[in-house]
Amino acid sequence: MKTLFGRRTRLLAATTATAGLALVVAGCSSNGNGGSGDATVKGVHLVKAGQLTTCTHLPYPPFQSEINGKVQGFDVSLIDLVAKNLGVKQQIVDTPFENFKTGAFLNSGQCDLAAAGMTITPERKKNVDFSDPYFEATQAVLVDKNSGIGSLADVKAKGKKLGAQAQTTGEDYAKSKGFDPISFESSDAVLNGLRTGQVQAVVIDYPVVQGWLKDKANADRFKVVDNLKTGEQYGFTVKKGNTALREAIDKALKDAKADGAYKKIYEQWIGPYNASVASPAS
Repeated sequence: MKTLFGRRTRLLAATTATAGLALVVAGCSSNGNGGSGDATVKGVHLVKAGQLTTCTHLPYPPFQSEINGKVQGFDVSLIDLVAKNLGVKQQIVDTPFENFKTGAFLNSGQCDLAAAGMTITPERKKNVDFSDPYFEATQAVLVDKNSGIGSLADVKAKGKKLGAQAQTTGEDYAKSKGFDPISFESSDAVLNGLRTGQVQAVVIDYPVVQGWLKDKANADRFKVVDNLKTGEQYGFTVKKGNTALREAIDKALKDAKADGAYKKIYEQWIGPYNASVASPAS
C-alpha cells in the first residue's frame, strides 16, 4: 500500500497476539526436510518445525476466509505453493490486522510471514520486508441499485452516506477526497452496513466486491458505479532481514506465473484472468 492508499494500516499492541485464533490449513505433505523437528528447511528458518506459520486477518474474501470450516482463498493458495516447495504444511493464525503494519507478530516469532491482502508502502517497508508484488488492486464504489448514485462524486453531491472498512485503502481514499466515511470493522460489516441502509455507498477493494457479486442476491440489489485506480500492489511480508524466506516466496510466485498455477488460482478466487492487470511482471 502507498502511505495514503494502503489497504489496511491499523496498529495494535503486540500484547493482543494471544487473541489470535489458530486455524490449520491443509497443506502439502512434509518431506524429509520438514517433519524431523529441525526448524530450518532448505535454508529457511521456521518459527515452528514442520510448518509454515502465516498471520492473516479474517475474513477478507476472496483473499482469505473460512469456508466450510477451512481457511481458503487467493492468498492461502499462493502461500500453499511456498509451503509445498519447503515440504511443510501451512498453518494460518487469525490475528488483528493492526499488527501487520509494524510486523509485531513476525518480530515476536509467532508467524513466519503475513498474508492478508496488504498493499506495499514505503511506510511499511521500514518495519517489514515485502515479497515481490503478487496482485494489482483497484477500489470499487458499490451502491444500492435504487440509490440514484452513479459515481463517487454523486455520493457527496446527493448528501448520501459512504462506508468503508476501518483503516483501509478505501477509507483513506475517501478521506483524501473530502469524505468523512462511516467506518466498519470488517468487510462483512461493510456489506451489512450497505444492506441495512446505514450507508448508501461503500468503497472497498474491487476483488472483494467481485466476490460479493457472485451471490445472486447481492448482484440483484447492488451495482458498481466507480472503479478507482490507486496504483496499489499487494505483497506478502516477512520479518525484516529474513531474506531466505522472502526469496522462497518470490521463487514460488515466479514459478507459479511461469507454469500457469497463478492463472489457475486467480481464476478460482478472483475471476476472469487479465495478465495486464492481474499481477505485475517479475
